[in-house]
Amino acid sequence: QVQLVESGGGSVQAGGSLRLSCVASGYTVNIDCMGWFRQAPGKKREGVATLYTPEGNPLYADSVKGRFTISQDNAKSTLYLQMNSLKPEDTAMYYCAARTSGCRGLRPELYNYWGQGTQVTVSS
Repeated sequence: QVQLVESGGGSVQAGGSLRLSCVASGYTVNIDCMGWFRQAPGKKREGVATLYTPEGNPLYADSVKGRFTISQDNAKSTLYLQMNSLKPEDTAMYYCAARTSGCRGLRPELYNYWGQGTQVTVSS
Protein backbone atom coordinates (compact mmCIF):
# COMPACT_ATOMS: atom_id res chain seq x y z
CA GLN A 1 0.00 0.00 0.00
CA VAL A 2 0.91 3.63 -0.45
CA GLN A 3 0.49 6.24 2.23
CA LEU A 4 0.30 9.95 1.47
CA VAL A 5 0.48 12.64 4.14
CA GLU A 6 -0.13 16.29 3.31
CA SER A 7 0.93 19.35 5.26
CA GLY A 8 1.34 23.07 4.80
CA GLY A 9 -2.21 24.29 4.62
CA GLY A 10 -3.40 27.34 6.52
CA SER A 11 -5.15 30.67 6.33
CA VAL A 12 -3.79 33.54 4.25
CA GLN A 13 -5.05 36.77 2.78
CA ALA A 14 -5.64 37.16 -0.92
CA GLY A 15 -2.38 37.66 -2.76
CA GLY A 16 -0.46 35.56 -0.27
CA SER A 17 1.44 32.32 -0.71
CA LEU A 18 1.49 28.83 0.75
CA ARG A 19 3.51 25.72 0.02
CA LEU A 20 1.89 22.33 0.42
CA SER A 21 3.91 19.17 0.94
CA CYS A 22 2.99 15.53 0.46
CA VAL A 23 5.20 12.75 1.76
CA ALA A 24 4.78 9.35 0.15
CA SER A 25 5.67 6.12 1.91
CA GLY A 26 5.02 2.42 1.63
CA TYR A 27 5.14 0.52 -1.65
CA THR A 28 5.85 3.48 -3.95
CA VAL A 29 8.10 1.77 -6.49
CA ASN A 30 5.37 1.65 -9.16
CA ILE A 31 4.02 5.15 -8.57
CA ASP A 32 4.78 7.34 -11.57
CA CYS A 33 2.19 10.06 -11.31
CA MET A 34 1.33 12.29 -8.38
CA GLY A 35 -0.92 15.27 -8.16
CA TRP A 36 -2.86 17.79 -6.18
CA PHE A 37 -6.62 18.01 -6.12
CA ARG A 38 -9.01 20.22 -4.20
CA GLN A 39 -12.58 20.22 -3.04
CA ALA A 40 -14.50 23.24 -1.88
CA PRO A 41 -17.70 22.89 0.19
CA GLY A 42 -20.61 21.88 -2.01
CA LYS A 43 -18.41 21.34 -5.05
CA LYS A 44 -16.91 18.35 -6.79
CA ARG A 45 -13.29 17.43 -6.29
CA GLU A 46 -11.19 18.91 -9.07
CA GLY A 47 -7.67 18.50 -10.35
CA VAL A 48 -5.19 21.28 -9.68
CA ALA A 49 -1.87 19.94 -10.95
CA THR A 50 -0.23 16.62 -11.71
CA LEU A 51 3.33 15.53 -12.30
CA TYR A 52 4.67 12.60 -14.27
CA THR A 53 7.38 11.80 -11.76
CA PRO A 54 9.94 9.96 -13.96
CA GLU A 55 10.36 13.03 -16.18
CA GLY A 56 8.96 15.85 -14.10
CA ASN A 57 6.32 16.83 -16.65
CA PRO A 58 3.60 18.99 -15.06
CA LEU A 59 0.00 19.57 -16.01
CA TYR A 60 -2.02 22.43 -14.55
CA ALA A 61 -5.64 23.36 -14.40
CA ASP A 62 -6.32 26.59 -16.28
CA SER A 63 -7.47 28.25 -13.07
CA VAL A 64 -4.03 27.95 -11.46
CA LYS A 65 -1.64 28.31 -14.40
CA GLY A 66 0.99 30.93 -13.74
CA ARG A 67 0.23 30.98 -10.01
CA PHE A 68 0.86 27.41 -8.79
CA THR A 69 3.93 25.26 -9.30
CA ILE A 70 4.10 21.52 -8.71
CA SER A 71 7.47 19.94 -8.00
CA GLN A 72 9.08 16.93 -6.37
CA ASP A 73 12.04 15.99 -4.24
CA ASN A 74 12.76 12.37 -5.04
CA ALA A 75 15.30 12.00 -2.26
CA LYS A 76 12.63 12.95 0.26
CA SER A 77 9.76 11.18 -1.54
CA THR A 78 7.94 14.48 -1.33
CA LEU A 79 5.62 16.32 -3.68
CA TYR A 80 5.14 20.06 -3.36
CA LEU A 81 2.63 22.63 -4.49
CA GLN A 82 3.83 26.22 -4.35
CA MET A 83 0.79 28.47 -4.43
CA ASN A 84 1.28 32.16 -5.12
CA SER A 85 -1.15 35.02 -5.72
CA LEU A 86 -3.83 33.12 -3.86
CA LYS A 87 -7.46 34.07 -4.40
CA PRO A 88 -10.53 33.48 -2.22
CA GLU A 89 -11.76 30.99 -4.83
CA ASP A 90 -8.70 28.83 -4.07
CA THR A 91 -10.21 28.07 -0.66
CA ALA A 92 -10.66 24.31 -0.40
CA MET A 93 -9.40 21.10 1.11
CA TYR A 94 -6.33 20.12 -0.86
CA TYR A 95 -5.53 16.46 -1.41
CA CYS A 96 -2.43 14.69 -2.62
CA ALA A 97 -3.02 11.70 -4.88
CA ALA A 98 -0.98 9.12 -6.73
CA ARG A 99 -1.40 6.46 -9.38
CA THR A 100 0.58 3.96 -11.41
CA SER A 101 0.78 3.53 -15.20
CA GLY A 102 1.29 7.18 -16.00
CA CYS A 103 -0.70 10.33 -15.55
CA ARG A 104 -4.22 10.50 -16.92
CA GLY A 105 -4.98 14.17 -16.74
CA LEU A 106 -6.75 15.87 -13.88
CA ARG A 107 -9.63 13.48 -13.35
CA PRO A 108 -9.75 12.52 -9.65
CA GLU A 109 -11.53 9.22 -10.30
CA LEU A 110 -8.42 7.88 -12.05
CA TYR A 111 -6.17 8.16 -9.01
CA ASN A 112 -5.78 5.20 -6.68
CA TYR A 113 -4.14 6.57 -3.58
CA TRP A 114 -5.18 9.59 -1.54
CA GLY A 115 -4.05 11.53 1.47
CA GLN A 116 -6.32 12.92 4.16
CA GLY A 117 -6.10 16.49 2.93
CA THR A 118 -4.95 19.85 4.22
CA GLN A 119 -7.19 22.91 4.43
CA VAL A 120 -6.37 26.11 2.58
CA THR A 121 -8.41 29.21 3.37
CA VAL A 122 -7.91 32.48 1.50
CA SER A 123 -9.63 35.59 2.80
CA SER A 124 -10.35 38.71 0.80
